Amino acid sequence: MMATKKRCDWAGTSSDSYINYHDQEWGVPVRDDKKQFEFLVLESAQAGLSWSTILNKRDGYRRLFADFDVNKVARFTEKRIEKMLLDPGIVRNRLKVNAAVSNAQAFLKVQEEFDGFSNYIWSFVGDKPLQHRRKSQSEVPATSPESDALSKDLKKRGFKFVGSTIIYAHMQATGMVNDHLVSCFRHGECKAMA
Repeated sequence: MMATKKRCDWAGTSSDSYINYHDQEWGVPVRDDKKQFEFLVLESAQAGLSWSTILNKRDGYRRLFADFDVNKVARFTEKRIEKMLLDPGIVRNRLKVNAAVSNAQAFLKVQEEFDGFSNYIWSFVGDKPLQHRRKSQSEVPATSPESDALSKDLKKRGFKFVGSTIIYAHMQATGMVNDHLVSCFRHGECKAMA
């Protein structure tokens, strides 16, 4: 059944976990702060790597990052980080792990200031998903004016590993933009969730 549906080019011939991610998560509007934090950690970890690498380590991230409890991650000590860096369940990059902890601290400040991180982040797209009608993968940009603005503001607030390309990928993953190709069965489904 999975193979008979028309999907975005990047998911069409991938592993079952990749296809499931495309079919069930990618592009679904996320207004839950915990899920926003999870994707922020994962997208930042992905920098320079393939998304399949991160998907394959997602359970490791869930386990080591306290099921993405931002309050707990914000309190991680240097000792805990050292232990995490020995675990092959995540990408063992000290800068990325340290960034996840400092991003958790910045995330909490944003939550407090805006009565929720989702309120903050969704304001960059006018509180509703940007609906694109892309016909081919070559039309999908790596960045946008919205991701440029959001990246700049996140950096100003102390976030790390939040360049415009990473942030655009985050926006796609969390449904802030609908970049499913119009030929993909998920385009209309995600549009209906807006």
